[in-house]
Amino acid sequence: MPSILIVDDLISIHEMLEAVIEPTGFSTSFATDGEKGLARYKAERFDLVLADIVMKPMDGITLLRNLKIYDPTAVVTIMTAYASTDSAIQALKYGAFDYLQKPFKVDELIKTLKRALEFREATKNRVSGVSQTVSSDDIDGQIIGKSPSVRRLIQQIRKLVDSRTPLLLQGEIGVGKSHIAEVIHKARHEDETPFVRIDCSLSTDEGFQAGLLGENGSGGEWVAKAKGGTLFLENLQSLPDNYQVELVSVLRSRSSEFSVICSSTVDLEHLVDEGKFNDELFFRVAAIPLMVPPLRDRMEDVPLLIKTLLTKSANPLFDGNQIEFTKDALQTMGSYYWPGNLAEFNQVVSKVIASSESRLISSRQLPMRLRDLSDWPSLEDYVAGQEREYISIVLHTCRNDVERASEILKCDPSRISPSEPVTR
Repeated sequence: MPSILIVDDLISIHEMLEAVIEPTGFSTSFATDGEKGLARYKAERFDLVLADIVMKPMDGITLLRNLKIYDPTAVVTIMTAYASTDSAIQALKYGAFDYLQKPFKVDELIKTLKRALEFREATKNRVSGVSQTVSSDDIDGQIIGKSPSVRRLIQQIRKLVDSRTPLLLQGEIGVGKSHIAEVIHKARHEDETPFVRIDCSLSTDEGFQAGLLGENGSGGEWVAKAKGGTLFLENLQSLPDNYQVELVSVLRSRSSEFSVICSSTVDLEHLVDEGKFNDELFFRVAAIPLMVPPLRDRMEDVPLLIKTLLTKSANPLFDGNQIEFTKDALQTMGSYYWPGNLAEFNQVVSKVIASSESRLISSRQLPMRLRDLSDWPSLEDYVAGQEREYISIVLHTCRNDVERASEILKCDPSRISPSEPVTR
């Protein structure tokens, strides 16, 4: 029988919750404040914790934080009588599974507890290794790189494959966030489990709202397809405000059915601080944010990335293992800033390999833009939404020469701000 520790300073709440929870198949235990609740959890361990926010001497948020330090897998639902979104969001920020606002309906309480238990059981299976199908070596083989930034990312992923904690992958366009999401999915789930990828930048397309959100926050057919697997929400920063609110309802009612991974090309927390992104949605999907580094910050990986592409690319004259990039070619590639990151890199290298009539590939065979700044894309031709990033790259390459940068970007110098420091 699953166990619930209820932490509330009102005995009447204990009695009421015992009366409505135990008939549904849970066993209940109680504590009258956060300190006693923490001590009891450490002594007995419980499947679930249901805690009020306002208690003395230790309140519910402090209890939550301490529980997560002691046991990161603790599944905690917070109750608040103040109908305060701020306190609920704070609870999600510190790792609460969900929150309930008093007075809540009995069916709402039971549904929340059952979802929490489903989440707990799925997490326990992963911790015990039941669902793990990809070893650490497999993860190394699927995420190519030996640079410090990539090694850190791989180490983080290793620690997360046994958890269903929502993940947010952040990084520029083309860094490989979608590929990493699939690697994590394969590490978390058995073969043939669904990986449902939804690109939120397509939210204006017909059928998008119905497919993702359904009616009354119940989730659409795409969400239903993710059951037992992973729901991957790509480019989450592009989701319209009204859809963000509806998605919160979907995740509240359905997130125990699947793992949630999201990606963004911008810092979502910064958008939350500016009031441009729904804070509750952020804390529901960004329990653990992972930064995926741009290629220019891991240039020591270029030879290894080339070697990997050589095994996959086709050349009519030579086997892949016969082709080599000369030192000058590697130097040219290492000095380019790759604004399109791995997507651009893979395209360039694969095309050069496929078209080369020589076993040795020199810098002269590389695209002109890698050798000559004047051949870089103009600002207007660059990816929409990434203008400031591109300006930053060009300005840095031109050693903060605004006039030269404006020539490359084919834009008015006033659009370039030399006061913005470039830390690369």
